[in-house]
Amino acid sequence: MKAGPGLLFVVSGPSGAGKDTLVEALRERMPRLRYSVSATTRAPRAGEMEGEHYFFITRAEFERRMGEDGFLESREYNGNLYGTPRDYVERTLADGYDLIMKPEVNGALRIKEAHPGAVLIFLVPDRFSNLRERLLARRTETNEEIASRLEIAHQEMKFIRNFDYIVVNEQGRSEDAIRDLQAILQAERFRIHRYGDDSLKNIELT
Repeated sequence: MKAGPGLLFVVSGPSGAGKDTLVEALRERMPRLRYSVSATTRAPRAGEMEGEHYFFITRAEFERRMGEDGFLESREYNGNLYGTPRDYVERTLADGYDLIMKPEVNGALRIKEAHPGAVLIFLVPDRFSNLRERLLARRTETNEEIASRLEIAHQEMKFIRNFDYIVVNEQGRSEDAIRDLQAILQAERFRIHRYGDDSLKNIELT
């Protein structure tokens, strides 16, 4: 029984909390779950592919699309612009597919404003000190950039009560966090208010 259009899931939290790893693992377990690729003006990191991890565009092109209301939300983070393409999100949900994205915290809050039905999940490490270790392990940023991300992370934690769920990504136990994310997605799909009267009447008649 189909419960209407697809659901929008937003996984956010401090940089280094493990969003990329956990969302990728979740997608492998839930093949019908689509991923919303964001656009960004930052340069690609090693191993990142155009159209799979991000749409990498110039600042001029990004600003042009902003002027045409081409993003569901957009924001500047650590000197770079990020945005969620509006047309892809709306088309995917209308086709009945659940969609997951992993913007920064400010972006997640703007998505909730633009799409009140979005389910917001805040991902945190079990210890804040682990963020620095994870950022260092990536070896993709300078010490100054890491320090900036940690300062941003402190500010982001203040918005945790604006989210619907919290998932703790404990060091060395990412499997638990993946299961928690999957449980949230499955539970949201079966909430009564997502089923129309006709669908519920069909249950009563069987």
